[in-house]
Amino acid sequence: MSEKEYPVKIDETELAQKLDPLSYDVLRNAATERPFTGEYTDTDKVGVYKCKACSNELFRSETKFHSGCGWPSFYAPTAGDAVELIEDRSLFPRVRTEVRCAHCGSHLGHVFEGEGYEVPTDQRWCINSVSLILEER
Repeated sequence: MSEKEYPVKIDETELAQKLDPLSYDVLRNAATERPFTGEYTDTDKVGVYKCKACSNELFRSETKFHSGCGWPSFYAPTAGDAVELIEDRSLFPRVRTEVRCAHCGSHLGHVFEGEGYEVPTDQRWCINSVSLILEER
């Protein structure tokens, strides 16, 4: 995890006890769930997707689309300050853009641009299901 200070302070021990091991590993260690295994990959339920670690509102179902990539895909976050973007060089030489919760710094997934999906932003926010909680409406 980053040394950056976030508005929401996470008690790592408490969070590890609250979450299943995969959710914790994704949120706090930038792991990735296996494709096509996530709870929200294919769901069409209406609601708000929140950070599993701090409940910050991240995405809305209106911006979710089926990309076929194996993870839930969105074309935009709920607000400009909901997420933080970080340069990710973990697959060097390929550079990606990591998506983190702007309130607690938890890893959510990655955002990709210019892939040709017919969405308003030409972006695919590829987010791990285990990093989210869907609050249905």
